[in-house]
Amino acid sequence: MFDNLTERLSNSLRSVTGKARLTEDNIKETLREVRMALLEADVALPVVKEFIDKVKERAVGQEVMKSLSPGQVFIKIVNQELVHMMGDANDALKLNVQPPAVVLMAGLQGAGKTTTVGKLAKYLKEREKKKVLVTSADVYRPAAIKQLETLSGEVGALFVPSSTEEKPVDIANRAIAEARKLHADVVIIDTAGRLAIDEDMMNEIKALHAAISPVETLFVVDSMTGQDAANTAKAFNDALPLTGVVLTKADGDARGGAALSVRHITGKPIKFIGVGEKTDALEPFHPDRIASRILGMGDVLSLVEEAERKLDKDKADKLAKKLKKGKGFDLEDLLEQFQQMKKLGGMAGMLDKLPGMGGMAQMAQQGGVADKELKKMEAIIYSMTPHERRFPDVINGSRKKRIAAGSGTQIPDINRVLKQHKQMQKMMKKLTGKGAKNMMRGMKGMMGGGGFPGGGMPPFKM
Repeated sequence: MFDNLTERLSNSLRSVTGKARLTEDNIKETLREVRMALLEADVALPVVKEFIDKVKERAVGQEVMKSLSPGQVFIKIVNQELVHMMGDANDALKLNVQPPAVVLMAGLQGAGKTTTVGKLAKYLKEREKKKVLVTSADVYRPAAIKQLETLSGEVGALFVPSSTEEKPVDIANRAIAEARKLHADVVIIDTAGRLAIDEDMMNEIKALHAAISPVETLFVVDSMTGQDAANTAKAFNDALPLTGVVLTKADGDARGGAALSVRHITGKPIKFIGVGEKTDALEPFHPDRIASRILGMGDVLSLVEEAERKLDKDKADKLAKKLKKGKGFDLEDLLEQFQQMKKLGGMAGMLDKLPGMGGMAQMAQQGGVADKELKKMEAIIYSMTPHERRFPDVINGSRKKRIAAGSGTQIPDINRVLKQHKQMQKMMKKLTGKGAKNMMRGMKGMMGGGGFPGGGMPPFKM
């Protein structure tokens, strides 16, 4: 996400970072490059113009000129204005009403509305601890009703069936009545995909909105349509009182134009962003975190939150107890670490959120090199006997030949895995001995934006 924009902006801003003094001339050149980067990212022209004007106004003022490190202050201004352009802070759903809170989903055909209903139901159930009921008022597409029924089963939401013979208003009212009976906290109503120019369809959703008075009316839009996404959202907002926007397919959007344009053009906040096909791939939209990622500064907060949700705490505790008892870190444990990393989106997913690692994430994603390497290492460990995994020192030349044949790799690959294991083993010893405090200090340094201890890669090398 935002790969092209991150690369362009990083190159543009690098020229001013080390300047001892900023003048109107060198700011002008950098701003011209920033402007081109934003336009290439398909950000709407009025948004780009206002952004550049604001940055220029602040950059040529006292705030930068009197600073000891003007280049850094300039980047700080760019960061702050990016955050402001996208809405300053996350705007959460307003669900503090008499239950059930009704959420109406609207959008164009093919924007990913039905999938988003499933993702949102899962998000509210797991992270907000809400009892969620969903229904489909898409009376034109029987497949949409079936799709939502399947999704609701997957995510553990209540489902109210509907049919193509019913009217959308009747379906919605029946779902709300059922939610009251079942004491559901939230009702999410999926609607038919429509075109903004289709007057009959727009009148239908207006009538539905008027009949059920939802607390949230969310417009679901495909971020890959760039600034068109913002213009479509505006057309819908003129017809319906939208409360927010959900950007889908952001993982496939290397430009980021929609994320940067929607708020400015519609005046409505982006509440969620879809970052993948899985049912848990929906995240609250935090403008400050997105701006950090656009500027290659990482997003450690999101990584920490993701780790808390997805990593197996019991397995981590088990490993900690094992190490505390003085039992070594074996190859079974290394294999477990690889599997935990996969849960965080693989190597590219992790690097993308770490400060200064955005470029490496892009390389990892493009070639898939890092994740291919992980799969190869997994295959090597799986080709070992349980005894070899627990006691790697027994692996001699003949065993290496057998493991290489079994995993479809070469002996140098086996040696690399064994070397990597030794490095991890040393690191784990530090965690259990007197070096633990120093290790934690190093980790804090990493979180503070200084990269990994020593400024390099993670403790394991690919």
